[in-house]
Amino acid sequence: MVKLLKYIRPYWKSALLAPMLMLVEVVADLLQPRLLASIVDKGIASGDMDLILRTGAVMIGIAILGFLGGLGCIAASSHASLNFGTDLRSALYRKIQSFSFENIDSFQTATLITRLTNDVTQMQNVVMMSLRILVRAPLLAVGGLVMAIGINPGLALIMGVSIPVLIMALSAVIRKGFPLFAKLQQKLDNVNLVTRENLVGVRVVKAFVRGAFERARFANANEELVDVTVRALRLMVLTMPLMMLIMNLSIAAVLWFGGIQVRGGAIKVGEIMAFINYMTLILFSLLMVTFVLMMFSRAKASSLRISEVLETREDIAEIEGVSNEPVSEGDIVFENVSFRYEGASGDMVLKNISFEIKSGETVAILGSTGSGKSTLVSLIPRLYDVTEGSVTVDGRDVRSMRLAALRGGISFVLQESILFSGTVEENIRWGRRDASMDEVIEAAKAAQAHDFIMNFENGYDTVLGQRGVNISGGQKQRISIARALLKKAPILILDDSTSAIDMGTESRMQNALRAMLKDTTTIIIAQRVSSVIDADNIILLEDGAIAGQGTHAQLLSRSEIYQDICKSQLGGEACANGE
Repeated sequence: MVKLLKYIRPYWKSALLAPMLMLVEVVADLLQPRLLASIVDKGIASGDMDLILRTGAVMIGIAILGFLGGLGCIAASSHASLNFGTDLRSALYRKIQSFSFENIDSFQTATLITRLTNDVTQMQNVVMMSLRILVRAPLLAVGGLVMAIGINPGLALIMGVSIPVLIMALSAVIRKGFPLFAKLQQKLDNVNLVTRENLVGVRVVKAFVRGAFERARFANANEELVDVTVRALRLMVLTMPLMMLIMNLSIAAVLWFGGIQVRGGAIKVGEIMAFINYMTLILFSLLMVTFVLMMFSRAKASSLRISEVLETREDIAEIEGVSNEPVSEGDIVFENVSFRYEGASGDMVLKNISFEIKSGETVAILGSTGSGKSTLVSLIPRLYDVTEGSVTVDGRDVRSMRLAALRGGISFVLQESILFSGTVEENIRWGRRDASMDEVIEAAKAAQAHDFIMNFENGYDTVLGQRGVNISGGQKQRISIARALLKKAPILILDDSTSAIDMGTESRMQNALRAMLKDTTTIIIAQRVSSVIDADNIILLEDGAIAGQGTHAQLLSRSEIYQDICKSQLGGEACANGE
C-alpha cells in the first residue's frame, strides 16, 4: 500500500494542509469541555451572568473557528484524495494498455474492470479518511487524555483500564476482518464477470432459452457476495455496541468515583462533566480509528490487487536504443519461428515456421481451426513474442523496433470486429484521425461499406451502439476493413475478416483492394479457398506447421490437403481445372 502513496506526492500541499486545518478543529473541540466546566463551576454556581455570557460567546467563536478548520480540511483532503485516485486509475489504465495479449490473457476482463473502479475507489476513500479521521482521532485521543489527566489524575486511571480493553477487542475484530475483505473483492469480481458475460452474450442466452439458468448463475454469484459482505459488516457493526458498552461502564465508574470526590470537595461538578466529555471524545476517537483501520483492511486487499497489475512485467518490452524508423517497404521474413503460450505445456503452437513475403505481395494463410493462423500473424506486430526464431520487417527484427513505429506501419483487422460507441464516420476515421472525408468515403467504398452506410437515415453520422450492436456482422466487418484501409499502412493483415460477408460482396471487395493495395503487403487469413485463389503465395498450416505453400495452381498439383479443401468447397471439377 505504501508503494501506491507515490501518487499523492504531486498534491503534497493539500495533503499537508488537511491535517493542519484538522488540528484547528481538534483544538476547538478540546477547549469546549473546559469552557463548559467554567460556566458550570464559576458562572452558574455564583450566578455570574456576565461570565456565562462571555464564556458562551467564546465557545461560539471557537466552535465557528473549528467549523472553518473542519471545512478546510474536507476541501484539502478531498482535493488530494480525488486527484490521487485519478492518477492511480490513469496509471493502472496505462499499464493495462501496455500489456501484450499474453499479459491480458492472465487477467480476466471483469477483474481488471473491478480493479480500475472499485479497488481504486477503496484506495481513494482510505486516503481521504486518513487525512481527516486518522489525523483527527489520534489528536483527540491524546489531547483528551492530557486534558482529563489535568482535571483529575485519579479518575484518569479508569481510562487506563477501559482504553486497553477496547484496543484489544478492536484489534481482534480487525484481524478477522482483513481476510473477509480480500474475499469480498474476489466475490465482487465474480459478480462483474457473470454480469459482463450475460450482457455481451444476451443474444446467445435468449436464442438458447437459457435465461433461467443464467439468472440462477447470477443469483448464486450475488448470494456469495452478500454472504461475505454480511460477514464482514457484522464484524464492523460489532464495534459500535462493544465501544458503547465500554464507554457506558467507564462513565458509570467516573460518576461513581467522581461523585465520592465531589462530596469530599476534591473535584467540582463542572469538572466531572468536562471529564466525561473528554473520555467520550477519547473513546469515540478510538472507534473512528477502528473504522479507518477496517477501511485499511479492505483497502489493503485492493492495494494488493492494484499492485499485482502495476507490477506485472510486460512480456512485450522495448529495449533501450531500439530503432524508431517507421516501416516503409513491408518486407516480412519468418525464420525458424516456434511459439508456445507462456505457462502452457505440450507441443508448440507454431513449429519451425519459415517463409518470406516481399513488399507488395499478397499472401494467404489457410488452415483448419486451431492450426495457429491467428497466432502466426499476431507475431508480426508483436502482440506476442516468438519463443524461438525471429520475425523481421524491412530487414529488422521486430524486437529491435519501437512498438509505435512497428505497429504504426501495420493495419490489422481482427477476427472479431470491434467497433466503438460513436458514429460510423468516427469509427472509420479511428484508423487515421486526420483523414479527409473524401478519404473516409474512398476507404468505405473499397470495403463495400459505402452503399449500406448511405442507406442509413443519417449516413456516416449514424450512431453505432456499443460494439456496433445495431448493425449486422457483415456490416461490422466491412466498417472494420474500411478503418484499416484508411490507415494506409505498408502492411495490411486481414484475420478471417470476411467470414460474415457473402461471396459476391467479397469478390467485389477483392477487386477493389487489388487496385487500391498494389504497393501494400497484404496477409489474408481465410477459411474459403475462393478468398485466396489470386494470392501470390498460399501458406497451408496444419497443427502449427507449414504443410505446403505456393500458388493456387502449385498447391493443387502437389498438396493432397489443399486438394481436399478445394474439392470440399468448390467441387472436384473446378479444382481439377485449376480454377
